[in-house]
Amino acid sequence: MLDAKIILYMLGLTVSLVAGVLLGYFLRNKRRMSLNRITLGIIIILIFSLGFSIGSSNELLSALPKVGLDALVITLLAICFSVVFAKIAGKMVKLE
Repeated sequence: MLDAKIILYMLGLTVSLVAGVLLGYFLRNKRRMSLNRITLGIIIILIFSLGFSIGSSNELLSALPKVGLDALVITLLAICFSVVFAKIAGKMVKLE
């Protein structure tokens, strides 16, 4: 059974997402402000915190080579199959 903390955490994430979607929907015709810099800054902070968490955990550091290799293989396969299926889809709808 799920812990109450996990349920509250997931509820908070869901409410944040829905609030952002609704706010974007209702303000879509207003003057848009560029959130690119703010988004980039937040992404950099998230990547830094992820790196800090990995660096401070001996267990994660020792598993990093295997996880890194698995991630590389999955990424390369995803790219290859995306290209192949995009070519097939392009020929099916006669884009080429």
